[in-house]
Amino acid sequence: MQTSSNSPPAARPVALVTGAGLRLGSAIAVHLAEHGWDIAVHYRHSREAADATVAACTQAGAHSAAFAADFNDETQTRALLPHVITYFGRVDAIINSASRFEFDDANSFGYAQLDQHLHSNVAAPIVLAQALHHHLSQSTTPTQSGVVVNLLDQKLWNQNPDFLSYTLSKAALEAAGTMLAMALAPRVRVVGVAPGLTLTSEFLDQATFERLHQLSPLGRSSTPQDVASAVLFALNNPAITGTTLLVDGGQHLMRFERDFSKMQA
Repeated sequence: MQTSSNSPPAARPVALVTGAGLRLGSAIAVHLAEHGWDIAVHYRHSREAADATVAACTQAGAHSAAFAADFNDETQTRALLPHVITYFGRVDAIINSASRFEFDDANSFGYAQLDQHLHSNVAAPIVLAQALHHHLSQSTTPTQSGVVVNLLDQKLWNQNPDFLSYTLSKAALEAAGTMLAMALAPRVRVVGVAPGLTLTSEFLDQATFERLHQLSPLGRSSTPQDVASAVLFALNNPAITGTTLLVDGGQHLMRFERDFSKMQA
């Protein structure tokens, strides 16, 4: 387990954002830093990107540090939150943004691919929620509570046959959110946030991304800022648990035969 910089005094609430070195996780981390949160930036391999997120959070006025863990390794996963707590003195929220997203379908499906998706996309968020609940249960303040926000996907409400193992893992995480919200209350709230098509990737060129991004009832899908704002809302609203906020411009209301990454034509 690696971390960067020296331990700060713990004054502001602390959020652990997984997968925060890159893309949506980084945007969420910086947005929370701008709104009063100190940020633990989790990464697996992208140390330089994680350090850049730490720098952006620090510039926004937050205390921030980077922490490495491979979520396919249960020992590393279980060690992550205690390490963050040792550094900051507390953790108030976990945002599970890290996600394995690799292609398979009914023809190419196999045990190994599903196992990898379930470990990183389901088991790790559950272990982290378990650890947060344990941490808060040890608090000398009876009313101290926390929040877990799980990043899901609008395609759970608008399924297609692509990315079979990924979709199964996100469906399992959505179901786990319901169960954890019941099991960990009242100490820990659990909320899902389900974006639509939000960022371009190696699967989509820019022109195709921009066209597909407009395919929604609102004429636009989600932006990183939209998703980050929804996460902040979930953290701040004490009456929300066991449900999912769909932040997708209404894409889940439409029917797509293929995943966006397969809609190049």
